[in-house]
Amino acid sequence: MDPINPGSEEYGHDTEGEEARQGRGVPAPAPAATPARARVVRLVSGELLLTVNPVDGSEIEPCPPGQEPEAPRPRTPEERAEAARAAAPPVPPGPAAPALPLLERQEERERLTAILGRGRSARLLGVPGSGRTTLLDAVAADCAGLAPDGVVRLSGHHRTAGELLHELFAAVRHAPGQRPDRTALLDRLRDVGAVVVVDDLEFGGAALDELLAAAPECAFLLAATPDTPVPSTGAHLEEVLLAGLGRGAALKLLESAVGRTLTDEEANWAGDLWFESEGLPLRFVQAGALLRQRDRLRVTPAEFDAFGALEEAFGPTDPEAAAKAAAASFDGVADPDVELREIPLPSLGEGAAPAALLASRLSRSAQTALRFAVALGGEVPHQAHLPALVGDTHADAALGELVACGLLSPAGPRYRLAAGVLTQLLAQGYEPGAADRAHTAAQHYAWWAAHPSVTPERAAAEADALLAALTALLPGSATAAEAAAEHRATAVLLARAAAPAFAAGLHWGAWERALRAGQEAARLTGDVAEEAYFHHELGVLAICAGNLERARAELEASIGMRGVLADKRGTVAGRRALALVADLSGEHAAPAALRAEEPVSPPRGTPAARPALPGPEPVTAPLPGGPARPPAPAFPGFADTFSGFADKTPAPAAPPEPAKDGRSGLAGGILAGARRNLVAVGAGALLVAVLGTVVTLGATSGNGDDPTPQRVTSDSTATQSAPDDGTDTEETPEDAEPGETNTPTGSATPSPSGSGSASPSSSTSPGATGGSPSSDGPSSTTSPSGTTRPTTPPTGPSTTSSPKPTTSPKPSSSSSSPGPSTSPSSPTPTPTTPEPTEPEPTITATDENSPSNSASASLSSAPAPDGSTPTETPA
Repeated sequence: MDPINPGSEEYGHDTEGEEARQGRGVPAPAPAATPARARVVRLVSGELLLTVNPVDGSEIEPCPPGQEPEAPRPRTPEERAEAARAAAPPVPPGPAAPALPLLERQEERERLTAILGRGRSARLLGVPGSGRTTLLDAVAADCAGLAPDGVVRLSGHHRTAGELLHELFAAVRHAPGQRPDRTALLDRLRDVGAVVVVDDLEFGGAALDELLAAAPECAFLLAATPDTPVPSTGAHLEEVLLAGLGRGAALKLLESAVGRTLTDEEANWAGDLWFESEGLPLRFVQAGALLRQRDRLRVTPAEFDAFGALEEAFGPTDPEAAAKAAAASFDGVADPDVELREIPLPSLGEGAAPAALLASRLSRSAQTALRFAVALGGEVPHQAHLPALVGDTHADAALGELVACGLLSPAGPRYRLAAGVLTQLLAQGYEPGAADRAHTAAQHYAWWAAHPSVTPERAAAEADALLAALTALLPGSATAAEAAAEHRATAVLLARAAAPAFAAGLHWGAWERALRAGQEAARLTGDVAEEAYFHHELGVLAICAGNLERARAELEASIGMRGVLADKRGTVAGRRALALVADLSGEHAAPAALRAEEPVSPPRGTPAARPALPGPEPVTAPLPGGPARPPAPAFPGFADTFSGFADKTPAPAAPPEPAKDGRSGLAGGILAGARRNLVAVGAGALLVAVLGTVVTLGATSGNGDDPTPQRVTSDSTATQSAPDDGTDTEETPEDAEPGETNTPTGSATPSPSGSGSASPSSSTSPGATGGSPSSDGPSSTTSPSGTTRPTTPPTGPSTTSSPKPTTSPKPSSSSSSPGPSTSPSSPTPTPTTPEPTEPEPTITATDENSPSNSASASLSSAPAPDGSTPTETPA
């Protein structure tokens, strides 16, 4: 460690001295690397609020009050002009292509303008390469001031009628963050008045009728090829056929493309080409590019490439190739100081299919860009992506070369290969390596679409190229299995990144295609988590489209997969969407229909208040083996004995009738339940009375020879008289304790009066001795407390007992106890021989509220002389 010259061995502490204290020489701390935030966008689709969440899946719910978007308003002319510029293809960099005149199209132009001026619609038919797009541009310029909403240019390439209607609405109405449902869309398009120009239309029939009927105030100009489905017979369309150019017009177009007068040899060659191509303008535009390349190749530019600039740009090193590359700076003007080389004219076959020859004379960047277009099925990437794909910072200029050669044609806001070019390039060997280029393009687009700086509108404008790259990876065209698996994994990443961008950019047709392609790629790779995400997104999209059955199937599949993966957040999002499907489909009324099929409560149950059943259907269906039998009685053992109660058996309760206002009769249901409860209580009381009668009869039936059995029953009391000492027996006080008057005991304690209890659980201990009280008359009173006290003292001799604890050999039984109980600790008094006297009838007081006691008193006792009904109690 050197204190004079500190080095790097100080582990970063060399700046902790004076400079660090003064704040000098200390670099600013590097900001922490934070992950890019997910792009979450909230959209309103009809009455639903859609939150596009690229992480866990989109969420959808009814639009809360207060968050409704503003009503759409018409766009201003400035806004319409800006939208038209955004919908046009970009101007390629580099030298501008020569302006070509519109030849032999004046009649069709005037006719189409007149049709649109009358407010009618027309259909322009022409083969690919016949100049339909150029004629549409001229007619659109002529009709700029016809309609209040101006002229709207749309592309029908890979578009359905619904997508075109939404694009039309977005072009004429300012409604950011809104995608109206079908009902609102049709309602808002009825007032739109515009001239709608649609190029590359791909549908007809009923779909075309739907497009025309949705905007009745619009005049449509539709351009299609002859192989497009024809319109229906009821469609009000005027068809205009676009034929090829004549020989003179074709030669004039060729001269305009070359930029000079044709020689006789070139004119003869052009005549043969006109006969071969049937006068298609595209062939003569490409022929003009061939002649321009020929003029440049005739020049020897060695003296103009002293610094090797052309060699750096074009690559070749031999003099002949250098001459071909350097000829791009010349226009073929005869110059005595420039040596011209003899280059023959292209053959007639090369003139009829010039794509391969034209491509061979382009720069290296243009050729690579052309190969990427072939790999993507004809879709050309935007010029901003070409430097990254090609690997050249100046590769964006390649787009200008391709457009000037006639190899590209505009398609909406982008370019694609012209008609027939893809087939010609594939025939010349441009297919090898297409899978790897598509994989490279997919990797680039996956990074680009997920970048936060890319707006959803830009991603939606590049949708066709992204979808082409996604589709090219699905078949697994790679030779090796590992390469095929890698391509499919890249397709999953691309779909995962592009689908939310398409949804936020309101390009829902591309959103659906990306989701389906991603779901297929995830299934092939075995990525269950990603497949569940795509199923969830497809379900949300189906909800927005109103296809609830499809939405339910997709969401259930997603919930099942995420449940296996224990993805809690994704499962919750899926269940919320599935609950919304149930609400929109009205499934909340299904449980009521299921409850209507259930049987009603049993007769003695307490029914709940339910709505009335639809129709007089039986409660229980008969078995298929035979006819239905009547319900069995509640008490079959007593049905014959008590026939008077047979008709009182409660029937199954019918459901309450609905109220007059259409609601369920809640009060009727409660009253029906109360009546059912009363019937059940009556049946229970009847059962108790019958059982009490049977028990009483069995208890009182005994030996007829001994009318005074020496035992105590439940209906009698153990009465024991006091010694006959000439004094009255002490009465039980009125405020006796409940245990002394109502609870029978088996003890031998002398008591002046007997007390009876209706409790069936009372039993008499063995050894109880009963006395024989006698009186002058059967006078008795019944106290409210349930105790009977005699009013006349006994006159006869009584039996006395001594409390001698012995065991009785013969226990007495109780009528209400399940079995006799032996109490060894009970004292057993020794009885003496009593004098025979007439037994005194007594009344056993019972509980007035007990139905068994009342029935026992009425059925087992004989009427007394004074009109009372005493209980026969032997003493």
